[in-house]
Amino acid sequence: MRQTTDYKCLCSRSGPRSASSPLVHIVRRDEDICSPILRKLFNESHLIFVGLQKLKEDVPSKNKKSQFVSVSKNYRSVIRACMEELQQNAVSTREGPLASQYGDQVSILLAIELIWNLCEVLFIDAAPAGSLLLLLLDWVRLHKSDVDTRAREVLQSESPALHQSYWDVVISLVLQGRTDEARQVLSKQASLRAESSSVFKRMDGLLQSMPIFNPAGTQTLTEFDVKWRHWHEECDRCLQDNTFASSRQLETICKILVGDEDTLLEQKELLSTWYHFLVTRLLFTHPTIKPPDLHYYAQSSMNMFLGPRASPEPLDIILLSAFEFDLHQVIKDCSIALNNWWFVAHLTDLLDHCKLLQSHNLHFGSNLREFLVLEYASGLFTHHSLWQLAVDYFDHCPEFGRVYLELQIERVPLDTERKAIKVLRICEDRQMSEQVRSICKIMAKRALRNNRLGSALSWSIRAKDAAFATLISERFLQDYSNKGSFTDLDLLDNLGPAMLLSDRLTFLGKYREFHRLYGEKRFSEAARLLLSLMTAKIAPRSLWMTLLTDALPLLEQKEVIFSVDQTYELMSCLEELNLDSKDSNQTDQDEDIESTKTELLRLALARNLAMAIVKEGTIET
Repeated sequence: MRQTTDYKCLCSRSGPRSASSPLVHIVRRDEDICSPILRKLFNESHLIFVGLQKLKEDVPSKNKKSQFVSVSKNYRSVIRACMEELQQNAVSTREGPLASQYGDQVSILLAIELIWNLCEVLFIDAAPAGSLLLLLLDWVRLHKSDVDTRAREVLQSESPALHQSYWDVVISLVLQGRTDEARQVLSKQASLRAESSSVFKRMDGLLQSMPIFNPAGTQTLTEFDVKWRHWHEECDRCLQDNTFASSRQLETICKILVGDEDTLLEQKELLSTWYHFLVTRLLFTHPTIKPPDLHYYAQSSMNMFLGPRASPEPLDIILLSAFEFDLHQVIKDCSIALNNWWFVAHLTDLLDHCKLLQSHNLHFGSNLREFLVLEYASGLFTHHSLWQLAVDYFDHCPEFGRVYLELQIERVPLDTERKAIKVLRICEDRQMSEQVRSICKIMAKRALRNNRLGSALSWSIRAKDAAFATLISERFLQDYSNKGSFTDLDLLDNLGPAMLLSDRLTFLGKYREFHRLYGEKRFSEAARLLLSLMTAKIAPRSLWMTLLTDALPLLEQKEVIFSVDQTYELMSCLEELNLDSKDSNQTDQDEDIESTKTELLRLALARNLAMAIVKEGTIET
């Protein structure tokens, strides 16, 4: 589906000015980034951008010309797909403001695609003389497609030759160099006017014999030029001989064929734009135009078409800069006129790959391409889902991309744990250790506030934050003291080397291991581990009584678990604990409880010692 040309004045990024001061701009929300349809543009163009960065650097850019043209066409196809969807929505929606918004977005995308297509012809494809005009004709035809709609209406009518738009269609087709189609439509009139058949045949012959340069053919540009001049002289003779004096419309067509500027300007309504006038003018006066000569014809065509009183729109100025081969002015004017950085960032990146912007560096150390890509990516970071695309753009900005990413990634709201993990992986993949620690700390504190101890411990381990891991380990032990059981067993059972992050975490992991061994009835291993926690001073002194109490079931087993030496070590720990408790300020109730536990432990230890001595003595005998 082709679009009709409807270019409105391009929007300013700064938004409307405040009525109180001409220098103050009202900051407005970037509506494009919030549009679901335009988000498709951002997503799909991101894939093209990443693919472009992967093109082999060792291949000379001249040899990659076809690849660059293909990339450019891919960008334009994405633009046109979004444009068509927006246009359909504008037609179908019933809400006035929304329909107006869709219409504005369509106008901007039409202008973007028009500029991009021209830059593709002039800079990326860099067409030489001969081929240049053919590509410019395709450019005009693509962006002035209402001719096709009117041609269909005429040809599908009951009497095409009598249709009110008949001659407009014929002349429009001639203006676009579509001579075969013009002949087809013209034949409808010829069949009705037998008395003028010779005149129509003469026009048909001129249109049929009009030379068209074929870049793939064997004819040289010089040979084509000679042939075209002969044809042009033949058209001029017909005009001088008044061959078409009997038909005003055919005479007008003949004047167009000889490139009569006054006649062309009379077709302003059919041409609609100065650049269509430019291409038509070149087609019938200078088809072998060379790129360096374009700027003269472009400037004069714009002046002739707009007249002395009309002021050129921003779009006109941008296109004129392109025809003058002033790339940097095109980018500068687009940056000012368009309402976001998408266009200038992607076009500049492509032009930079074509080695067309190498000489343009900015004052602050970055080049133009990187500056624009950084600005575009920074804008993406304000969106709740598009921020992920921005990461790849920053990755391909060698000067300041890393710095921008570090600053922007810290501003991403960590709404959910899933999103936090995404952000964390991005940072980990890029060895952004400071940001990794920051994210993990934030998530650990949030989990702790919500009493999700397992999640908090997991985040603190990832952050390698020993102090916070110690705090959470204390909370785990406190929770165990209150409930008599551990939570988040999967995490505690699989701490591995991470438990070495802090002494308290080491104790927590080993203490949980003791409970697991005890549950599996591996009493001897459990006993050794429990004793080592106290003798190696891994367990905090405040938990020694808890550990000794945990030893009671092992001491009361029918089978002797603790050896004589191990029992003496337990007794030593108990006495050391008693000495400490005498110096502490405890309530009477706490002293009674501690005293009862101590007596039970002494009794169990004495009984176990006796049984161990007997057992070891029996083994020695």
